[in-house]
Amino acid sequence: MVDIVGAFFGLVTTAPVQLAAAAMVRWKLGPPVLFKQQRLGLGGEVFEIIKFKTMTSATDSTGVLLPDQDRLPPFGHWLRSTSLDELPELWNVLRGEMSLVGPRPLLLEYLPHYSNNQMRRHEVRPGITGWAQVNGRNTLPWSQKFDLDVWYVNNYSFRVDLRILGNTFLSVIRREGISAHNHETMPRFDEKAN
Repeated sequence: MVDIVGAFFGLVTTAPVQLAAAAMVRWKLGPPVLFKQQRLGLGGEVFEIIKFKTMTSATDSTGVLLPDQDRLPPFGHWLRSTSLDELPELWNVLRGEMSLVGPRPLLLEYLPHYSNNQMRRHEVRPGITGWAQVNGRNTLPWSQKFDLDVWYVNNYSFRVDLRILGNTFLSVIRREGISAHNHETMPRFDEKAN
């Protein structure tokens, strides 16, 4: 109920910002405005996450997408640094696929690389923000992020969620932990990252 009320309130209050962001995305990056991708949710169920597009679809001569750093223009970088690209995820919360707080939903292709302990992150709904996001976000190595996700699974409560939401607000204002060291985005997770 808190998630539903919070998501509805968030969608109403951020509607002007989201409309402006959508117009800017269409102007700067072209259609489509929204980025949709399958992610793993509660119990390992698949859902489609919704975000504002931040990267172009530029490819090389063979049709393969260019690396992230070559497809992330200044406007896309700004959207990420302000976390405005995450606002459409409030629809995922309203639909019951996500929570306001929980481990961030990750790509389906990462699933085979999880340890049994790391798999526990799917015992709760994924969130727009989480314990790992307010304790380093993309500056943390994967193993530490997963440890923080499992800590949340073991300790989540209304009080912990309020603390995370408050710290998220501060992190967004300070624009902390947006990018990993020497990367525009978080490096991919694979067997070597364990």
